[in-house]
Amino acid sequence: MSASFESIESPGLIAPRLRRRLATMLYEGVILFGIVFIAGYLFSTLTQQRNGLTHHNLLMTWIGFVLAVYFVYFWTHGGQTLPMKTWRLKVVDARGAPVSTVRAVLRFVFAWLWFLPPLALHPLLKLSVPSTLVLTAVWIVLWAATVWLDPSRQFLHDRLAGTRIVGVVPAA
Repeated sequence: MSASFESIESPGLIAPRLRRRLATMLYEGVILFGIVFIAGYLFSTLTQQRNGLTHHNLLMTWIGFVLAVYFVYFWTHGGQTLPMKTWRLKVVDARGAPVSTVRAVLRFVFAWLWFLPPLALHPLLKLSVPSTLVLTAVWIVLWAATVWLDPSRQFLHDRLAGTRIVGVVPAA
């Protein structure tokens, strides 16, 4: 389902700088902390959870579902989360049109490639926690560097999902 990106960059489809996108991701992390906290509190209250290991897998599934709903909703309703609005970024499809629900879900799933590969190696290779943290940090830097390999300056997960991040020009 990946779409081909034309090398034509119209004024409305110019990829923002990597620094701006990473700053948006950092701000998104602050927002997500609150969302995950509230989702976890709601889950533990409704299930009468008294121990963090009770229903652990169900809790992780619930939080993943909440995050998916958050991102897919905002990407399909205007193309922007609050941090994206603040940093004037928008998710669009390869042609610059609004993102469909299928593309938004694909983007959400492929975005997990920022973290899952090194974290999956932790139990497989019996790595220590510090080694896993270093491996994850190196992986994230390498994944972010893929932006320079793409002619449209898009991350690999956007290329795979047929989406792109573009800068929003402020209204005059």
